[in-house]
Amino acid sequence: MAVFYPDNFGKTHLVLILRKTYKGVHSNQIGFPGGRVEPEDDNLQQTALRETEEEVGIPRNNIEVIRELTRLYIPPSNFWVQPYLGLLEKTPNLIPQESEVERILEVDLDHFLDHSNFVNQELSTSYSSKMVVPAFRLNEQIVWGATGMMLSEIREIFRKSF
Repeated sequence: MAVFYPDNFGKTHLVLILRKTYKGVHSNQIGFPGGRVEPEDDNLQQTALRETEEEVGIPRNNIEVIRELTRLYIPPSNFWVQPYLGLLEKTPNLIPQESEVERILEVDLDHFLDHSNFVNQELSTSYSSKMVVPAFRLNEQIVWGATGMMLSEIREIFRKSF
């Protein structure tokens, strides 16, 4: 769930999370709140809303889901992801889920849209070394991969809308 909200000064922000370090392909990576479907979820949108509430403390009923984003396959974890774009009317009280979230990143919309924060970055991963990938530099973090692709789509939506 890509959630945008106003801060106490009226500036728009986006919520990202830094995942905890664990034995897995997405350890210590920046991403959106989200996760696996659970039996109580009636659909993927409910999964995204529930996971957002669990991971960052935003009550699911407070999020206005604006639209689906493009469904995306993530080869390293062998998962299909259905992202959504959501809005909040008020500044949320963000609470990281202690077991999964190392830190919550509140990214200023102007910083996100600033073209100078779109970079090519050389990275090494568990499955490749010294590869150059398109990425975003946000809040002193490099955001790439599936999250970077979703951010690129959101940026294009904003570019066409404004």
